Amino acid sequence: MKSIAVLTGAGMSADSGLSTFRDSGGLWEGFDIEDVATVEGWQRDPDTVLEFYNQRRAQAAKAKPNKGHTSLAELEEYFNVSIITQNVDDLHEKAGSANVLHLHGMLRQARSSVDPDAVIDIGSKRIETGDTADDGSQLRPNVVWFGEAVPNIEPATEIIQATDILVVIGTSLVVYPAAGLVDFAPAGIPKFVVDPTTPDLVRSTEWTHYSETAGVGVPKLKSFLIEKYT
Repeated sequence: MKSIAVLTGAGMSADSGLSTFRDSGGLWEGFDIEDVATVEGWQRDPDTVLEFYNQRRAQAAKAKPNKGHTSLAELEEYFNVSIITQNVDDLHEKAGSANVLHLHGMLRQARSSVDPDAVIDIGSKRIETGDTADDGSQLRPNVVWFGEAVPNIEPATEIIQATDILVVIGTSLVVYPAAGLVDFAPAGIPKFVVDPTTPDLVRSTEWTHYSETAGVGVPKLKSFLIEKYT
């Protein structure tokens, strides 16, 4: 059974109603990224940061997987599928995907503001000022902010290095270190992109581009992969 590594970004969840990072009409509007997605922002105004992620957590809890998510889960019948996601929602898991690696943490988790390994699952619950971890520190979202280390980048690299087929969905791959992952793919393997825009990487002839949203393009790609590689 061939292996497929799938790298997903915010566009993966757009058809489920979750705003992509730069959507002007999305939940990020009115919030400066420096204020809600950096350690400095957390130190300046933790109340605003907590409320921002409380809103995002509530939104994500109501969201349902789209056909892109379910198509990836269905591919597991034919391939060894590993999903590496930059998203902090759990829509891949809701769709039934078994092997999901989160690069940037998860909204449904909280952690100690002192010990990054002290993580708890809170589901859709809010984090309030005064909610503490077992070590007594204030709980914060278990989300990797700009400037913080990405703990799962090494296992993600190993997945990419060992794959037979590479798929990129809904990400422009401009933010490092995630953007560098595709460089570790074995030479000559089939590579596919599903994105309604044209990411820079698809300007290379080695990539096949499905210029559609995840909910439309991934089911088509699923059918092609099954027909071509099984």
